[in-house]
Amino acid sequence: MSDLLAAPVLEHALLPVRAGAREAFERALEQALPLVQAMPGCRGVRVSRNLERPGTYLLLIGWDSVEAHTVGFRESEQYVAWRELLHHFYDPFPVVEHYVTVV
Repeated sequence: MSDLLAAPVLEHALLPVRAGAREAFERALEQALPLVQAMPGCRGVRVSRNLERPGTYLLLIGWDSVEAHTVGFRESEQYVAWRELLHHFYDPFPVVEHYVTVV
């Protein structure tokens, strides 16, 4: 998989995980990441934990296009499994945004 930062579109989401659920979230994340990594148009994935707020994670996914994420992934069986694995951990639900390189 190529460098996600070199992707034409970078998905960004801060994932606020419910108190006390961090370890379970990280185990579920290990199962969920291969689902998105195998999707056409995915250039790479990185999840980092915030040092100052350990219940907050930064999700970055490189995509070939916004549609690769919003249509290709979100309308797939893999997204159904992703949602079942991860969405119950969030409080509040994360805002997902897409970025393109300026410089």
